[in-house]
Amino acid sequence: MDVEKLKDDIFIQNCPIRNVLCRISDKWSILVIFTLEQIPVMRFGELHRMIPDISQKMLTVTLRTLEEDGLVKRHVYAQIPPKVEYSLSERGLSLLPHLNSLIQWAKGEMEGIMQERKKYNEITES
Repeated sequence: MDVEKLKDDIFIQNCPIRNVLCRISDKWSILVIFTLEQIPVMRFGELHRMIPDISQKMLTVTLRTLEEDGLVKRHVYAQIPPKVEYSLSERGLSLLPHLNSLIQWAKGEMEGIMQERKKYNEITES
């Protein structure tokens, strides 16, 4: 294995893994995607009610980022007052199996992870 080539592939600025994970691994993106999987078409207020601890500003920023990456579609209806709906795009839908695998893994491992954290903290605090 060419270590320098591997290093270049992993650490370059345009690395697809780093680039994508940087965009979806924030505090809210996966939760927004997961929520849109459960209820495929939602208005902003509905999304905000489903994720009550996200601020309106952060929900706006998160939706814009997901839309910019083509993971979420935003449909504006030409009416008064304006009506805007959000849904997952084809790209967003194609991400779901991977996120769902990660969610299932996290659910299965969470208890063990919490135990390891507790042990680690007990050791480092002594």
